[in-house]
Amino acid sequence: MEFSAADFDRLMMVDLARNACEEQYKKDPLDSENLLKWGGALLELSQFQSVADAKLMLDDALSKFEEVLTINPGKHQALWCLGNAYSSQAFLNPDSDVAQGLFDKAADYFERAENMDPGNEMYLKSMEVATEGPKLHKEIHKHGGMMQQALAGGGGGGGGGPSASSNAGGGKKNNKKKNNDFTYDVCGWIILAFGIVAWVGMAKSLGPPPPAR
Repeated sequence: MEFSAADFDRLMMVDLARNACEEQYKKDPLDSENLLKWGGALLELSQFQSVADAKLMLDDALSKFEEVLTINPGKHQALWCLGNAYSSQAFLNPDSDVAQGLFDKAADYFERAENMDPGNEMYLKSMEVATEGPKLHKEIHKHGGMMQQALAGGGGGGGGGPSASSNAGGGKKNNKKKNNDFTYDVCGWIILAFGIVAWVGMAKSLGPPPPAR
């Protein structure tokens, strides 16, 4: 998969944000907002990795979101982010039963987030998409041969979520939602990117990572 200049710029920006969050964590490990941004940066960066590296990065993101909740159990944004991370893991797993369990976890976290912030349209849309996940997963993994070819070809990166639109070869499937920019672009084994759209919006509302001092 080829990166555009915009893809590369976005990748560099998010990686810088991740590094800033890591530095801030050394100074204040109880800063839950910083942890949330750190996990979100990892979640987005995972789109640009090989399958194996994406899984590791998603595990790291999950640990950050879980750490947020140990510090601030009422942080519903962390619950929502956990749902996105589990959705992404589900799409990377070719086993439909395992993926179903991950989608169920994602739906549970989305529901918990919405219960804490009733009527949040972002969370409601996430729940809707999570219920469609297994069906989309089945379609993606029908193209297992292509997925193997992509991995054998070096696994350059996953893909273009909404913040980095991808142009890939055969097997690309698109499913776009009109509301709330919930657009996701599936390409072979690619991670579901609908969560990244809203994550970017949430990150903006939280502000940039604290500068290194």
